[in-house]
Amino acid sequence: MSKLNRRSFLVTGLAAGATAALPAVAAADPLTDPAADPSAESAATLASRGLRSDPFTLGVASGDPDHGGFVLWTRLAQQPLAEDGMGGMPQRPFPVLWQVYADESCRRVVRAGVATAAPEWGHSVHVEVENLSSDREYWYRFRVGPYVSPVGRARTAPHPLAYGGALAMAFVSCAQYEHGYFTSYRRLAEEHPDLILHLGDYQYEYTKNTYTIPGGNVRHHDGPETETLANYRQRHAQYKADPDLQAAHAAAPWLVVWDDHEIDNNWADEVPEKPEIPQPNFLQRREAAFRAYYENMPLRRTSIPRGIDMQLYRRIRWGRMATFHMLDTRQYRDDQGCGDGYRDCPAAVDPARSITGAEQEAWLLDGFRHSRAQWDIIGQQVFFAQRDNNAGPAKITSQDAWDGYVASRQRITQGWVDAGVRNPVVLTGDVHAHWASDLKLNYDDPTGPSVGSELVATSISTGGNGADSDPAKHPFLKINPHLKFYNNQRGYVLTKIEKELMTADFRVVPQVQTPGAAVHTKATFVVEDRVPGVQQTYLRPLDPSIMAVPDITVEDTVRLETERP
Repeated sequence: MSKLNRRSFLVTGLAAGATAALPAVAAADPLTDPAADPSAESAATLASRGLRSDPFTLGVASGDPDHGGFVLWTRLAQQPLAEDGMGGMPQRPFPVLWQVYADESCRRVVRAGVATAAPEWGHSVHVEVENLSSDREYWYRFRVGPYVSPVGRARTAPHPLAYGGALAMAFVSCAQYEHGYFTSYRRLAEEHPDLILHLGDYQYEYTKNTYTIPGGNVRHHDGPETETLANYRQRHAQYKADPDLQAAHAAAPWLVVWDDHEIDNNWADEVPEKPEIPQPNFLQRREAAFRAYYENMPLRRTSIPRGIDMQLYRRIRWGRMATFHMLDTRQYRDDQGCGDGYRDCPAAVDPARSITGAEQEAWLLDGFRHSRAQWDIIGQQVFFAQRDNNAGPAKITSQDAWDGYVASRQRITQGWVDAGVRNPVVLTGDVHAHWASDLKLNYDDPTGPSVGSELVATSISTGGNGADSDPAKHPFLKINPHLKFYNNQRGYVLTKIEKELMTADFRVVPQVQTPGAAVHTKATFVVEDRVPGVQQTYLRPLDPSIMAVPDITVEDTVRLETERP
């Protein structure tokens, strides 16, 4: 259905815009010393009415940086798991003081103001800070009444005409709260990256004892399956209350996009996962999920949802070093042609079908044509390269991934080739395993040139502990020679982006079903400037002290990726 025909509404009086800049440097800090500023003291007294405990239980975050600023986020909740989704907050707006500092000790204030946390937006706050110096670190925090939030670290991008230094960028996906502890988020925070990309499945929709792992889940979701605004707000709050996730948000600015579980498994535009089962309230569910997603993410006002629509695809420039094209492969896609699983599906090659929608595709191709970046990085959700699981003549591929939209993938790949994009790199989540791949114009000709690179992050916790194995023994790598690496442990990918080289460390933790595991690098791949494709420079050998893991099979991989309630 055309987006022009959908129901929508205009948002007015949103807290995101209610900010006021103060002088560049303050001698005293009204966040901790209200007597230093009578107006701050008055605001603090007003704000404290109705508060009986610390409202900063969900932490702080920053996001979508540019060369002059970034978004600051927090959400007030005295009781995060309240069933009504309102976090135990009174039904009135609260003025929230915010400050940005030039130093980690929070002594030199460079920007400050007051934002309004309104109940109609779940008492969330979105502050768009501007006019800061480019390419440097900042710190920030909030205050309501006597309560002061934790301190977060943010940073600005380099000037559009400058490269800046090496960019430490990490990307993650798939954090199922019930399947394990968020140890990977904690270890990621300890890496002190400059930028973190979350590529979807930030939270999961299921009620407890629905999506289970062998041996049983180690934690449980509160509340029913998420379908209403109250449900989604409560679920986001349960995730945000996790201290490891809070640490990762406070460590660096994030760029976020959703996948399916933020709403409903494998949804496609206005079609739910199981269209054969009547779901007359699906569009209301989608509207509620979009609204809660915005309320809980550090997004700019351009992403304010309007009914069942939300502008999430966007472009973030990191000076001349990198341009991040953040895609939305859920909201505009055609429904999966033959169901969600691995199929030999004629609809997969239908040129009329799209995973991005025509408008987003045109936007992306235009971005390629106008890019002058050293690295063009496409942050998106589902596997981009072809993955045929059949060694014979049949082509059996996942219909939920780009393999289910072959013409769409071909147009975009040809688009960056025709535009002369210097270094195209696709970043992916979704499949709960680490992968690395060369990208081709013709996957049926393994001797043909590579035209890009794909790096895939495993899950933070989804699937439980996982297991180490020899990637060379994975059958997919034999069937698809452009696939170069596989690992089924939990973790994240940490990259270092320089003018001449992009280095990707596939970081893993050996267990998530008990907390506190250490992290190590399973493999390192590099992408050289103007040399499409991935090159392995390190592989950690299997630990002989650990019981040998049976070789993974095609059936194992399909089951791990598609097993759902």
